[in-house]
Amino acid sequence: MSQRQFSPDDYYFQEGQKITSEDASAWLSRSSKENPLGLNPADPRNDKQKADGDRPPAEILAHIVEQNYLVKTDKETIRLGGVSIGLALNSIYYNSIDEVSYEETIPHAQVEKEGKRLAGEIIKRLREKEGMKDVPIAVGLFKQNSRGAIAPGTYFAYGVAPGGEAAVANWTPVKEEYIIFPTSGTGDKYRDVDTSFRNFKMDVEEYFSNFTSVIGTGFYQDDQLRKLEIDIPIQFYGSAELIGFTQYLTGLVLEHFPENIEVEVSVTSTNGPEALVLRKVGQTEPIVHIYD
Repeated sequence: MSQRQFSPDDYYFQEGQKITSEDASAWLSRSSKENPLGLNPADPRNDKQKADGDRPPAEILAHIVEQNYLVKTDKETIRLGGVSIGLALNSIYYNSIDEVSYEETIPHAQVEKEGKRLAGEIIKRLREKEGMKDVPIAVGLFKQNSRGAIAPGTYFAYGVAPGGEAAVANWTPVKEEYIIFPTSGTGDKYRDVDTSFRNFKMDVEEYFSNFTSVIGTGFYQDDQLRKLEIDIPIQFYGSAELIGFTQYLTGLVLEHFPENIEVEVSVTSTNGPEALVLRKVGQTEPIVHIYD
């Protein structure tokens, strides 16, 4: 999403430099007298309420990611041309009271409202830092999935505060989702990919009669499949068997999946990564790597 605002043709990437570790620690904490900079809600409970087991308000802000984008001023020097901020927001708040764990689901409307409010506050704080007054600041809002979910969370909104402005000018909805294959709830949008994946899975299972599982994770953006990641855990085999299996997988990728999607197949064992097959969009031959 950062590339929408900061094209690789015009900008150089740099890890975030403006939000210090002290900033991040303070901002991610709850607001309190001791820490007025905290961006998560204050705990209003008194001692009796705590003793009675009343729950504190859910913390929504989980992580902050900063990226800096630099532009050339001449042949010898560069300057900050923009900043991109990613805010990871909890969809489920995990906590414990008296060593008893609980979880609280946070409605999406609340996540979105708080995310946009937090973005505005962070932009205001960044504007006060040196060199940040007049550069554009892009913000992406990311909703984290539950801890036990196979698929990660997704971005759901994106916006830019133009240089000199202390708020996002316009928020744009982001349509992303992760689909786990095979899936019993496959609709028309996923049917072709699901069929291809199931055929791929059957061919893998024929190779290993005692095989356990093949799991695919499809990343969809604007209703289009952008990438399919396939994880294949195997028992440890010798190098010759591994090479043969990897060659077999390479053929299956070419046979079952069209060239207009990126496919990444990762083979792992109890010893760690064993092999990788990567076929990028438009490639006729995948990149194949067997780990030492």
